[in-house]
Amino acid sequence: MAGLVCGLAMALGVGSAWALLQRSAGLGVAVGPWRTSTLAGSVDADLYTRARVALGGLLALNRSETMYYVAQVDSAGHALRSRCTYRVSGPAPRARWWSVTAYADDLFLFPDAQHRYSLNGQQAVLDRQGHFQLTSAPVAPADLATRTWLPTPGDRGLVFALRLYKPDPLLVREPARLEAPRIDLLGACG
Repeated sequence: MAGLVCGLAMALGVGSAWALLQRSAGLGVAVGPWRTSTLAGSVDADLYTRARVALGGLLALNRSETMYYVAQVDSAGHALRSRCTYRVSGPAPRARWWSVTAYADDLFLFPDAQHRYSLNGQQAVLDRQGHFQLTSAPVAPADLATRTWLPTPGDRGLVFALRLYKPDPLLVREPARLEAPRIDLLGACG
C-alpha cells in the first residue's frame, strides 16, 4: 500500500511540474501578443525557469546581451495556426540586431527548401516610419516578395520568436516598453 501511495505522489509531482513547465501564459512580461521572461538568462533564475529554457531550446543569454519575446497568439488573442496567413508588422525593434522566426508548436523550424526561417533587421525593408512587415503563410502569397514571406506549411500550432541582440538599455530595464509588433490574421482561417 505504501508503494502505491509513493508512486501516486511521484506521478502527481512529476505531472504537475511538467504541466507548469509547458505553460507559458502568466509567466514573465506581456507586451501585446508577445511575452518575455525577466528571469531567463539571469543568475536569479529559479529551477522552473532554467528547466523551461532547457525544454524550449533557447540559449538564454544574459538580458543585456539578448532578449527573447515569444508569441503564441495573434494581436486579437487567438491561438496562432500554421495554416493561416498572418502579417507581423511594427517598428523595427531598438536593438543592434533583431529577428522574427516562425516555429512549429514543437519549437522546430518549418521545412523550407530555400531556408526561409526568419526575417532580420538586415533583410527587412523599412517604410518611412521605420516599420517592417512580414507575412507567414503555408504558401507564398502571389502579391508578395518572397523575401518577406515565412513559410508555415501544415496544420499545427505556430510560435513566433522575436530576438533582440544588444537591446536598448531601456528595454533591458523595462521589457514592457517594447513597441510590440502586431500579429494580424489576414483573411479567413478555417
